Amino acid sequence: RLLRNEYHFGGYIHAKTIPGTSPELIQQMGYLADRLSVNVELPSEQSLHLLAPDKGRHSIFRPMKQIAVSGAASREELTLYRHAPKFAPAGQSTQMIVGATPETDYQILHLSESLYKKYSLKRVFFSAYMPVSDNPLLPSVDTKPPLLREHRLYQADWLLRFYGFEARELLDEQNPNFNPLVDPKCNWALNHLELFPVDVNKAPLEMLLRVPGIGVVSAKRIVTVRRTG
Repeated sequence: RLLRNEYHFGGYIHAKTIPGTSPELIQQMGYLADRLSVNVELPSEQSLHLLAPDKGRHSIFRPMKQIAVSGAASREELTLYRHAPKFAPAGQSTQMIVGATPETDYQILHLSESLYKKYSLKRVFFSAYMPVSDNPLLPSVDTKPPLLREHRLYQADWLLRFYGFEARELLDEQNPNFNPLVDPKCNWALNHLELFPVDVNKAPLEMLLRVPGIGVVSAKRIVTVRRTG
C-alpha cells in the first residue's frame, strides 16, 4: 500500500503469501500487486509434513483457490466495466524445491499440470536444492545441486504450457525421471519413431509442434507459408 499509494510506484510488484495469511489480506494484496504467489515448496504432503510442518495442503491450496476465483471474477468484471479494479492482473505462480526429497520428476510434473488446470497458474518455478544443512532428513552437504534436473523440468513445463503435451506423455510410473542425455521433447520423439518422418507440407500444427527443433513461432510460420507455396 505504501508503494502504490504513498510513493506512487506504478511498476511490477510480485507478492508472496505465507501460511496462515488471512483471506482478507490476500484480497487486499491482490488489488495492489501484479502477481501473487503461494509457494508449494515441496511436491508432496508427506515431504511437507516431514520438513515444513507449518505448511499443509489446506494452507497452500485454500489461498490458491481464492486467488484463482478472485482473478476470474475481476476479469469478468473488466469486460463489463472498463475501469473496474484489477485483481492480480499477471496471475499467480508457485515454486517447488527439487532434490531435497525423494519425489520423482513424474510426481513433480503431474502436480504442476494439476495446478495449471485447477488454479489457472501462470508459472510453476523449480529450484534445485542447495545443500546447506547437516540435517539427517536432507541430502548431505556434499551432494551436488541437481541443476540439470531443474533444467529438464523447466523444458517439460514449457512443453505443457506451449506445445500441447500432457504430463503422462512425457513420463509415467515405469519411466518416472527425465533422461539426462536428451531434452524431454527429443526423448518423446525417440519413443515415438512410428510418427516420423513428418511431412511439413501436410502435418497439422499440433504435430509440427512435436518435432524436435521446431518451436512455436517456426511451426506457425510453416503453416502460414505453406498456404501459398
